[in-house]
Amino acid sequence: MSSDNLRFALFGNIYQAKKSASIQKILSCLYEHDAEIYIEKTFYEFLTTQQHIDVKATGVFEENGFDTDFVISMGGDGTLLRAARYVGEKNIPIIGINIGRLGFLAGVLPTEIESTLNDIFLGKYDTETHSVIQVEADGMPLGDYPFALNDIAILKRDNASMISIRTCINDEYLVTYQADGLIISTPTGSTAYSLSNGGPIIAPLTGTLCLTPVAPHSLNIRPIVIPDNATISLTVESRSHNFLIATDGMSEKCTEGTCLKIKKAPYNIYIIKRSGQRYFATLREKMMWGADKRE
Repeated sequence: MSSDNLRFALFGNIYQAKKSASIQKILSCLYEHDAEIYIEKTFYEFLTTQQHIDVKATGVFEENGFDTDFVISMGGDGTLLRAARYVGEKNIPIIGINIGRLGFLAGVLPTEIESTLNDIFLGKYDTETHSVIQVEADGMPLGDYPFALNDIAILKRDNASMISIRTCINDEYLVTYQADGLIISTPTGSTAYSLSNGGPIIAPLTGTLCLTPVAPHSLNIRPIVIPDNATISLTVESRSHNFLIATDGMSEKCTEGTCLKIKKAPYNIYIIKRSGQRYFATLREKMMWGADKRE
């Protein structure tokens, strides 16, 4: 890909005012390369009116109203998930710059901004493929955004009693979960909500999904990993007669008896990795595996 006039769409976290130095570093690097810069409207207003940064933007867009060569996500993993939501089927690779906290997806550190962007213009980077899942309710896509890069969670509402989730895999009955909820995660999402509920860490590109119950009533119920070409069918019973469906944390209310189907989406999300960056090294660092904290 030629480095001439590359186009970038920028998404950012408006709650990270203290990280404006990193944002200015990103903008300066793009200016130096004469890149076209398109900024999501809410983030643009945050930079110009609250941070008083002189932003030389080629254009401003809302939601998915952009067509660029790359997307830059400035924040943590939550910001990258939001960017991925709007990238959708565009096949535009995402550069995740971590000015948040943990950052499994947003893997570029503030100290690596300039070198990473310079490598982008030189074409020196790797692209990692991440599968996406989708949910249908009674045969129709759920709400405005039925897709998830991390996970889809079926959850009880507020202080309601646990829910019953009848689960079939490819029309074969699996089990009825008596629990506070059920998480269906991709390998990408295995280090997120699923992990905090006892789910396994799943390496990328394994072609699998994981079903992890949330606070199951029975100790015999355990997470299960299945092929990602399977279709998961769910029906929910609840004393409150409704429940929540959360796609990457964006929740909607659903009524009892709704037939849900979860399966792999027809597109992938592509995330830029620095040349030489490796998954297991990142995992050891983020999870602090092998670290000895004894004095």
